[in-house]
Amino acid sequence: MQEASWQWDGEADGADEAPSDVLGGGRGEGDGPRRLSRRGLLVGAGVLAAGGAAWALSRTGDDRTVPVPDPTPTALSGPTPLWTYRGAQPMTPERLLSAPHHPVFLSKAGLQVLDPETGAARRLVVFDPPRPADLSSDVELTGGSVVVGPDHLFSATSRGHLDAHHLTDPAADWSLPLPDQPQGGLQLAGLDDGVLYGYIWGWPRTDGTTASSQVLAVRIADHSVLWSVSSEHQERPIAPASRGGDTRLLICTRSVGSGTALVARDAATGREQWTVTGGSDLSWCVANGPGFLIPDGGSGVRTLGPDGRLGWTYSPARGESWRVLPPVAAGPRVFVLRDNGTVTGHDMATGAVVWSYRLPFLLDSRCRPLFVESTGLLYVPGPAAGGVCALNGATGEPAWTFRDSGPGRDVWTVSTDGSRLYAGHDDVLHALPLG
Repeated sequence: MQEASWQWDGEADGADEAPSDVLGGGRGEGDGPRRLSRRGLLVGAGVLAAGGAAWALSRTGDDRTVPVPDPTPTALSGPTPLWTYRGAQPMTPERLLSAPHHPVFLSKAGLQVLDPETGAARRLVVFDPPRPADLSSDVELTGGSVVVGPDHLFSATSRGHLDAHHLTDPAADWSLPLPDQPQGGLQLAGLDDGVLYGYIWGWPRTDGTTASSQVLAVRIADHSVLWSVSSEHQERPIAPASRGGDTRLLICTRSVGSGTALVARDAATGREQWTVTGGSDLSWCVANGPGFLIPDGGSGVRTLGPDGRLGWTYSPARGESWRVLPPVAAGPRVFVLRDNGTVTGHDMATGAVVWSYRLPFLLDSRCRPLFVESTGLLYVPGPAAGGVCALNGATGEPAWTFRDSGPGRDVWTVSTDGSRLYAGHDDVLHALPLG
């Protein structure tokens, strides 16, 4: 699980926008009648057969309708997309705690669910509260992180509630009041094996003290709180549950003085199993079978066993300058990504480097790679101009690189439903063959 920042807007969150369009496969269908925006937003697009140029309609100041060139479809390199979807606003993937298993387009307008076969819009899930009418439009509001599960989007934007929004059927939405009116805002942490984890950091009291924090688990099947534990320290889950012997574990970080400790809890009961004192940088933890991968306290990575014992460490050698990003675990292999653009494949048991490859672009914490076992490929997203590079997980050799020539400033994101790879940046999402 990764921390992220996000933003949401009020009136510009889609209420008066025209539906987006699908290019090169399927036709965008909105959830309601098409309406022109007061702000002159895009209301439609079509690809001209002769020139291949896309055009949109917008309003001018004197209410005349004139054609405005649309920058898509753009030139592509790499695999041919099955379809391409363009949103009316840029994506905000930083709000997603993990890669969804559905083709979705998350923006300030909400979560647009797409048809996996055609890319056509199916349902726009709006979950953020409306922007206060007395708030200046110059003020950026911060929304909560969200989790996309098999059937629902989960959010905690309602005070004291966990809200579940069905991806296709509004009648299947539900909301769960949290027990013991929490003295703080609920933040989601992730979904694992039908259980949604979250935490509440206590608010300061008028007497100068701070309300206790809580870690809780919600069972999705019956919409019930599985367990909830309180702590006098700030504590939050950072890794999905993992098998540790006979006990399924949930790893949390706990603020202790000026440092941070790792806490392993029984995922079924919330009981504390063990604690390991860490450094100041425990911002991520990656589960791999019975063990975990965590920062080594510097720029590298180290392994942590199911009993809390430290294993091998991989860090910069003398004279090297790079920092490890959250690795990708894949059974006997672990893929370590550096911010200088180098990817290394390691033997999970020993930490030995099996292969190394230098990408044609740099990486940062926004890049979230994805390994797909059925193809044996590691998909590494880069900056907008860099594209997505697919590497052979066994050898590190590049299989292909996908790019488009559309303008952009965000990094690429990748996800899969097991049949297709969904790769996008800014306001464009492409469906690609997995192979």
